[in-house]
Amino acid sequence: MEVFESMESRGHEQVVFSNDPITGLKAIIAIHDTTLGPALGGCRMWNYKKESDALKDVLRLSKGMTYKAAVAGLDLGGGKSVIIGDSKTMKNEYLFRSFGRFVQGLGGRYITAEDVGTSVSDMEWVRRETKYVTGISRALGGSGDPSPVTALGTFMGMKACVNKVFGSDSLKDRKIAIQGIGHVGAHLVELLHKAGAKLYISDIDEEKLKPVAKKYRCKVVNNDKIYELDVDIFAPCAMGGIINDETIPKLKCAIIAGAANNQLEKEKKHGKDLLDLGILYAPDYVINAGGLINVYNELQGYNRERALTQAEDIYQILTEVLNSAEREGVPTPIASNRYAEERIKGIRSLKKTFIGERKLNIERRKITEANPEKR
Repeated sequence: MEVFESMESRGHEQVVFSNDPITGLKAIIAIHDTTLGPALGGCRMWNYKKESDALKDVLRLSKGMTYKAAVAGLDLGGGKSVIIGDSKTMKNEYLFRSFGRFVQGLGGRYITAEDVGTSVSDMEWVRRETKYVTGISRALGGSGDPSPVTALGTFMGMKACVNKVFGSDSLKDRKIAIQGIGHVGAHLVELLHKAGAKLYISDIDEEKLKPVAKKYRCKVVNNDKIYELDVDIFAPCAMGGIINDETIPKLKCAIIAGAANNQLEKEKKHGKDLLDLGILYAPDYVINAGGLINVYNELQGYNRERALTQAEDIYQILTEVLNSAEREGVPTPIASNRYAEERIKGIRSLKKTFIGERKLNIERRKITEANPEKR
């Protein structure tokens, strides 16, 4: 019953537990809401300490995907999947093909893609078993790695935040601390370096930092010390839940704007805490929507320029959310949630109206057919 209670509290439609003893696959697929379209969200591979941690993560992430698609104006619902295991030692063709068969079994209600711990090549294994997968290589007709587009959207979101706080969207000489130099973080560093920002970087895998620091003249910071830096922007680009009761008192930044999902451990409480401290928070699913925009374009017939233009529109979308939060005097996550919920509510209402009219027309047709003299 705890699973159903968790689903109901977040509004989930479906959760699928997938187990294959032959390949060792243990996966959870969560479909949050399909009002706007099929649920699309990446497949994360992570060595969770407990199965309950995996469930909690996939439920939070899938709900975030619903809101992300809604705010970005995409005709998609929200979903996510997690594979429990070590991505450095457990990956193989058989495991991902097994996962693909479970995705296929959902008949298009869920479309998968790469995420933390998975890659384009992993999705190509999945594609051998299902057509409901995006983020495959350009050689196979896909869009390739969505990370550069996610980074571009995050970069544009940072400019919107800086404009809101400082009155100019220039990032030149702005001090920016980036936590997590993975696929997205590395591309974001490149964009910020070109914009003239002063960069500080950290990662739990310190070997990643050396080449990036050398190439883009960044200062390497201990992962535990990154919160305490006196900077203009703190950019979380790794795992979620890192803005919490322990880290918030350490923060000395003016803005939090990064690509990680679910950055606030407790959305309402920590969103309010940041507002009280005068720290501007860019809702994560708004600023990091570039990757979803990219794979959505893949479903429609990929056009790189169109995807990049839509990712750049995150500047305007985020500006609207920030302005709304300021007018209403509420934390920015509350404003972005309302923005998303209004779109979902509107489409749901249209669908109910359409279905109601269709049923009415069918009943009228039945009556007419049964009483020819009334035609």
